[in-house]
Amino acid sequence: MSTVLTIGADADLVARFTEAGSSDVVALGVDALAEGVLLRHLAGPDAPDLVVLGAEVALADSFALAGQLDGAAPGTSVVVVAFTDPELWIEAMRAGVRDVLSPHASTADVAAVLERAAARAEARRVASATVPQAPTRRVVVVASPKGGVGKTTVATNVALGLAVAEPGSTVLVDLDVQFGDVASALALVPEHTLPDAVRGAASNDPLVLKTYLTRHSSGLHVVAGSDSPAAGDAVTPEEVARLVDMLSAEFRYVVVDTAPGLTDHTLTALERATDLVLIGSMDVPGVRGLRKELDVLGELQLVPAGRHLVLNGAGSAGGLALADVERTVGAPLDLVLPRHDAVPLSTNTGVPLLMKGGKDPVTRGLQTLVGRLAPAAAAGKGRRGRRRVGAR
Repeated sequence: MSTVLTIGADADLVARFTEAGSSDVVALGVDALAEGVLLRHLAGPDAPDLVVLGAEVALADSFALAGQLDGAAPGTSVVVVAFTDPELWIEAMRAGVRDVLSPHASTADVAAVLERAAARAEARRVASATVPQAPTRRVVVVASPKGGVGKTTVATNVALGLAVAEPGSTVLVDLDVQFGDVASALALVPEHTLPDAVRGAASNDPLVLKTYLTRHSSGLHVVAGSDSPAAGDAVTPEEVARLVDMLSAEFRYVVVDTAPGLTDHTLTALERATDLVLIGSMDVPGVRGLRKELDVLGELQLVPAGRHLVLNGAGSAGGLALADVERTVGAPLDLVLPRHDAVPLSTNTGVPLLMKGGKDPVTRGLQTLVGRLAPAAAAGKGRRGRRRVGAR
């Protein structure tokens, strides 16, 4: 028998819950919130499947309490009793509320709420009893030792290419917490940003988290960067870890655009990465930085099996040869992207190169990189493998 715990609900509503199904209904007054009675009911294996916050509980207090319960007792669903409208529904869902029930709800309405709560409880029990399977999804971290090397350009194009190849498969996370510009690169005006996606009910409920994603016209989902450096700095590595874990359970591909260098947020993402796209520029500081970052990640054992070294902005004007770069880096380059006028035009207009589908060498190179991450995406576009765009 399931247990329903009501707090601050009137006697008629409590009676309808008793009539609606085979549930053990425990009715408490609002004083239970102050005395810690609720927490005692939530502790242990006999926690209720459903907590009903009645009309005597202020709506703001109900939403705040729902957010706390969502983290403290994920196996318990929360229902708030209130007259609803679309805006209240959205606010309730973000707070962790699973249903909003009218004070004048019929016995049939109450029965439907109980049925949904029971289904959610059963789904959680099945999920907790399931033997974990080997991961089949990919977390692609795009990183660079310094800024200005085209990291965001590569990240946005790779994510878009994966999203187009496998619709609904891909989410792009802007993890440059201070100065991320993924939204600008995709000409998006996001309603929600990274700090929103790691707080409250979104931090542990995939359904709520998805409401904080911004959708690109290509079908790509985006966790946009913070509106301000201060708000971004408040995001902790632990919150990043939880976000990446949740997204990787929901999407086939999670592409993470990081800040230059090796920040705590980047290292946290790399701990979960199946693929690293490490980007350098064709100048002496850029090549040396690429070597140093690769060495440090090797010492930390944070170089995943899928490692893709990319040299961006290649050309002969700087006096460096590709052989010199590979010798300094100590590893072969997987992709070399030349300088091309199509890149700044794409950046300034917010239209990724792979969306335009041009024939320029940079677009072809990015298509090759997408093919390395998702071979199915490269079907019919030539042999997968190492491909150099441009001449030595």
